[in-house]
Amino acid sequence: MADIIRIPLLALRGNIIFPHVKSQIEVARDVSKTAIEQAVKENNLVFLVSQLDGEMEKPKGMQDFHKCGSLAQILQVFPIDKDVMSVIAKTFAAAKVLSVEFDEAGCWYAEVETIDYQIENETECALLYKKATELLEQYASMSKRANKDLVKKIINQAQMDYITFVDIIGNEVALRASDRQDIISCNSVDMRLEILCNLLLAELEIAKAEKRIANRVKKQVADGQKEYYLKEQMRAISAELGEDENEIQEYVKRIESCKMPKDTEKKAKKEINRLSKMAPTSPDAAIIRNYVDWLCDIPWYKETKDNKNLNRARKILDEDHYGLDKIKERIIEFLAVMQLTGKLNGPILCFVGPPGVGKTSIVRSIARSLNRQYLRVSLGGVSDESEIRGHRRTYVGAIPGKIAYMMKQAGCVNPVMLFDEIDKLGKDHRGDPAAAMLEVLDPEQNKTFTDHFLEVPYDLSKVLFVCTANTTDDIPAPLLDRMEIIELSGYTEEEKVEIAQKFLLPKNKEKHGIPENAFDLDEKTIAKIIERYTLESGVRSLERQIAAVCRKVALKLVSKPNEEIVVNCDNLNQYLGVEQYEKDDLNVVDQVGTATGLAWTRVGGTTLNVDVALFEGKGDVQLTGMLGDVMKESARTAISLVRSLASEYGIAQERFAKTDIHIHVPEGAIPKDGPSAGITMATVVLSSFANVPVSSKVAMTGEVTLRGKVLPIGGLKEKAMAAYRQGITTLIVPKENKKDLQNIPKEIVEKINWVFADNIKTVFDNALVK
Repeated sequence: MADIIRIPLLALRGNIIFPHVKSQIEVARDVSKTAIEQAVKENNLVFLVSQLDGEMEKPKGMQDFHKCGSLAQILQVFPIDKDVMSVIAKTFAAAKVLSVEFDEAGCWYAEVETIDYQIENETECALLYKKATELLEQYASMSKRANKDLVKKIINQAQMDYITFVDIIGNEVALRASDRQDIISCNSVDMRLEILCNLLLAELEIAKAEKRIANRVKKQVADGQKEYYLKEQMRAISAELGEDENEIQEYVKRIESCKMPKDTEKKAKKEINRLSKMAPTSPDAAIIRNYVDWLCDIPWYKETKDNKNLNRARKILDEDHYGLDKIKERIIEFLAVMQLTGKLNGPILCFVGPPGVGKTSIVRSIARSLNRQYLRVSLGGVSDESEIRGHRRTYVGAIPGKIAYMMKQAGCVNPVMLFDEIDKLGKDHRGDPAAAMLEVLDPEQNKTFTDHFLEVPYDLSKVLFVCTANTTDDIPAPLLDRMEIIELSGYTEEEKVEIAQKFLLPKNKEKHGIPENAFDLDEKTIAKIIERYTLESGVRSLERQIAAVCRKVALKLVSKPNEEIVVNCDNLNQYLGVEQYEKDDLNVVDQVGTATGLAWTRVGGTTLNVDVALFEGKGDVQLTGMLGDVMKESARTAISLVRSLASEYGIAQERFAKTDIHIHVPEGAIPKDGPSAGITMATVVLSSFANVPVSSKVAMTGEVTLRGKVLPIGGLKEKAMAAYRQGITTLIVPKENKKDLQNIPKEIVEKINWVFADNIKTVFDNALVK
């Protein structure tokens, strides 16, 4: 029989307590504290009911509470701190709310009616009870959340009251507030048992799923890998619940934030979709992650702001390098065009010159003057096409090529990228990297450069590409055609002295910790180092010699700190040892059968002597000095030319038939080739037959024909500088090379007497001593 009573109400937030359960409740609100105080004053009875909205601080009336709750007896009340008290209560019956009012005592009072439970079918209740106990036993054996001691106690009990049984077990397995409220408010014992059975079945399914997950994870990982096991378990749980993994969501966010082109973004998301359907430990999953990481790491839109101040750019270039005016002017022109057009019409520059002239370092200065990132790709010895284009993803360990890697390092789309030693590219069965460079260095194609690994077009049009090489001979013609060649020849002695004083000496003093005023090198001393200890077009060897001087000075500063240090021409050998090079004494005396020619090499220009010896014989010709086929043909052409002109110089034709000619070019271990020694050989042959000496102060270069015409040659600047270094005062060159004088340093042009010949007779008239 149901009872109706008026009782203090304790509003619970987010918690529904079943009857027949002992609970500890923390009370903090003033209205709740007052309700407990009133209950203790009256009969220690209180009505526990949950609010519909757990966040509501002050309920307004009956509409804010659930319709059913539990009657409880307060067993103990004690404070936790000044604001919170703890109440231990034991519920004993479920009740339905009839009315709620706020009492003048300062708390809520509820008029409630105890719920009168009815058994509709005794047999069905008995069967449901039996089924529930069986499910409870299975649940206890499979679920980690089950209170095994409580379940064991209930199962071992002979027979429990249906109502109490549902309340105790429901309190354990019903987790959602709606399920708990359904059980409390239901007055049918049959229905309450059925609801409990359904809840137990659901918990069993969850327990079985957890077991499946655990078994799946155990198969995928080895024993003892605890951290990895936990991660795999989390992934397996996500897969079981059908939820998207955080990893997939993070990848999608990264892809969208990278601002890729639409086609590239579409491909990246397609790969992520594939990843979401794969097992986490699948080898393909790792490949896809690596691929998407690369797509996200490469810059697609970010670019640095260019420095468009021409004066500042020129100042930076002058600070770092002496001379190199042609390169500096080209960069200033590039900046001017960029200011007018507002965009980059990127030239592909190629600096060609001997080692040590500053090709690589000037590129770093160019990047600094433009306020751009500097990247260097060394191509020396690269013989695999995949180094440039990358490997296809089908290969194990595939990675992108150097271009994509460097763009990732730069973090922007407009760096300055240096391809160093492009003439040293190799070629073998793995492909031709020079052919792969065609796309990179073509402004019309590099907008859609495709790396084999990335498989999507990448825009390289905003990159300023600069290449360096010692010679263009080894660069394939199609690749050479795509580049703007800027030649850097060697430095004159005056330029080297300036570079040493302004750059090399201060740099090495700082490097070796030498005070600035500890010692100095005057112009004469530096000139002697250049003349007697180096033989090069650049300044690399000069810097090594200056570093050697600095090391000796550093030793003196440490061992004899009070001693004055003087380095001059007189004591230079104490710092650098015996002089390594002597002035060429072959040009001191005018000689018959010896002339000075000029040659171009990969490391700059050089002088070479051509010697002729005549012997009685049958007119045979002997050529030595490791000469190439072209040079041998030039020698025979020169001999035939002299024979055709013999009568003009008083030489009898019979002498050629009775005389063997031996032409030798010294330094026989060094291969030599080319047609530019033609006029030198003709001059030295005529000198030998006419017994007229050749001037020691004259050097010459030029190709000659059988009719005596002098043809133009290449590398005049390097050859002129070599002649100047050897003290030559007169230089005979082809007339058509007169235009090349503008590329030769002004001091050399002024100090040398130039003879421009279009005919071999002009050469003879100026070379032979009259």
